[in-house]
Parts: sequence; C-alpha cells; structure tokens
Amino acid sequence: MGRQQPLDLATVTAGDGGRPAAPRRRPGWPLVLTALALLTALTAAATWLRADGTFAAWEQAAVETSDAGQLRLGYFGNLTHGPALVGLQEDLFAQELGGTELSPQVFTSGPTAVEAMNAGTLDAAFVGPSPAINSYAQSGGESLTIVAGAASGGAQFVVTGDVAGSGDLAGRTLATPEFGGTQDVALRTWLAEHDYGVDGDGPRATAITPMPSGQALQMLRQGQIDGGWLPQPWATRAVQEEGARVLVDERDLWEDGRFPTTVLVVRQDYLERHPQTVERLVRGLQRSVEWLEAHEDDPVAVADTLNAGLVQAGTEALPQTTVLDALRTLEWTLDPLTGTYPALLADGVAAGTTQGASLDGLVDERFLARVRPSAPAGEESP
Repeated sequence: MGRQQPLDLATVTAGDGGRPAAPRRRPGWPLVLTALALLTALTAAATWLRADGTFAAWEQAAVETSDAGQLRLGYFGNLTHGPALVGLQEDLFAQELGGTELSPQVFTSGPTAVEAMNAGTLDAAFVGPSPAINSYAQSGGESLTIVAGAASGGAQFVVTGDVAGSGDLAGRTLATPEFGGTQDVALRTWLAEHDYGVDGDGPRATAITPMPSGQALQMLRQGQIDGGWLPQPWATRAVQEEGARVLVDERDLWEDGRFPTTVLVVRQDYLERHPQTVERLVRGLQRSVEWLEAHEDDPVAVADTLNAGLVQAGTEALPQTTVLDALRTLEWTLDPLTGTYPALLADGVAAGTTQGASLDGLVDERFLARVRPSAPAGEESP
C-alpha cells in the first residue's frame, strides 16, 4: 500500500462524505449518532496526523501485537555462539519466553540462516554481522533488525606450516565458512589490502573455497587447502589438531580489538507483531551472558556447559583445554558494536558480497535499553 495523503478535514462534513446535504431535511437520531461517531474517528485521526503528518504512522500503530505462540531460533554449533549454547542448555531462553514454544534450529553459516528468515521459516537467529547487513541492504531495509550483540572476537586467519608469511599466499587455496559470511568478507578484505587477487589470474592470485568449518579441518589435514579465516573453536582446533598457526588475529585489525562476531537478529514482521516476545528473548540472552561472566572463575563448568551445547548442535565435544584456549580470543557482550557497521558494509561492497545502502534502522536498541538493570520495570514493550 502506498503512502496515503493527509486527509483535509475541512472538506468533510459528517454523514455524507463532503457532498452538500439535501435541503430542508431534518436529521433523525440515527443520523446524529452516526455523525458523532464519525467526528470522534476524525478527531483521533487528526491527533495522529498532527503527531506524524501521514496516515502511515496511524496504520503502523494499528498493528495488533501479542505474545507469539512459537519462536523459531537459529544458531550455530560454534563457540562464537556461546550465549546461544548456554541459553539453550540452561533453559534461560525458555524460562523467559514462558508460554511461547521455543524451536531451536542449527545452521552452519549466516547466509543460510538469513535465507531461512527471508523465506519465513525462521523468526530470529544468531549470525555474523555481514549476512545481516547484506540482507538489510538487499531488502531496502525491510528484512531483519539487529536487536543485540552476543560476541566480539574469536576469528583468526590460520595457515599451514609451509606458508612462510603474509607474502607467501600467491597460488594458495584458502577456506571460509560461506561466501558472503563475516569471515569470508574479512578474508577478501585482508587479501585485497595486501594486493592479492581473489579467484582470478596473475602472479598474486589466490583462491577462496567456501566450506563448513569442520570440512576445512579435514582439508587442512589432507593438504588440499593452505589455510582459512575461521571462527572459534575451529581456528584453535586447526592449530592444536592440524599443526596450523595463526597468521592474523582479527582483533588486531580493529580499534580496541573489538568487532562484532555474533549478533542477534529478528525478522521485522515478527518483531512488529510480537515485540513482547522479542523482549523476552533479549532478556534470555542477557541472562546467558551474565551466566558466562559469573562463571569465569569456574572454567570446568563453562567448558562442560558449552560442550553440552556443541553436542546438542551436532558438533563433537572438545577437550577442556581447546575450549578454554578458544575462549581467550572471545568477549561476550550484548553491545552490537554499531559503530563498526559502516566499515563492515564498505568491506562487503569492496569484496563484491553486498551492495551499498543506508544502514539507518538496522539496529534497534530499545530492547537492550529495557532489559538493562536500570530500565524501569512494568512498562509496556516497545
């Protein structure tokens, strides 16, 4: 529906849509009551019009909201999704959602999860920021909204032992979890900054082969790839199990070492219809992050809980030392780190994985503001 023009109240008379009334006709009580009802409706309309200037805001406000009967939540079997793993293992999301049925779904990459959201088969998901930005740009700002952060850090460029250094990548084959994913954009950006060509010809050409991180470990073992830009625990596993070494820790490329690795996104139509449910989901996420922070001095409990979450997500349990080494590269945070998104968008455009667009409205921090301890209790959801 297109934007409607403001209604000129001066041209409308009660009862007949603006046409002159028939002469010498005395209105009866039914007509008077109808006129009063119409006048009340027009007064309400005028109030909304004065506030916003269009009927669009009135129509938007008329959307009925309710608690959702179901929440389909996507996440990965990665340590970078630690708050999701804890929230599911400790039933923190379910406790907050109350009567809303929680249906977790496991994905291996952000672009795949975003595709499910765009198809309407997923309501919310933990993903990397690049697929979220790409979806938002391609949809003209109508597909999804970032409502919170989850993790910063936890991504590294690991290479095999025969790679001498950053100048020894020409002719190499490298891996990322999926084309257009956050690690894929990071690798393409880094290679371009170091004058490498990607998937082309020339003396400094390199090849990027997107594949699941577990498969990347196997390919490293078989000598079929020379490295990859991987999230945790896969980067640490490549070092410990396959003899790889860290060539680049992505934290070193960002100011203060902070960049968003995992964020929580919600489909926009779901958010508009069920803001109460979205707020409860964010509250569950807050409790998950608080659980991880509260157990920093109990590494056994943290490793056991995260391992249980990995197994539930179809990923094998890891040695405690692997989990703890991987966690040293991660920071749990509800902050979506919005200030990094212009750079992430520019990187995606330069890498050819997304298109330029305005990011206004991509992040909605109203829910975060409400769940923080200082937020007033008892208010209605946004």
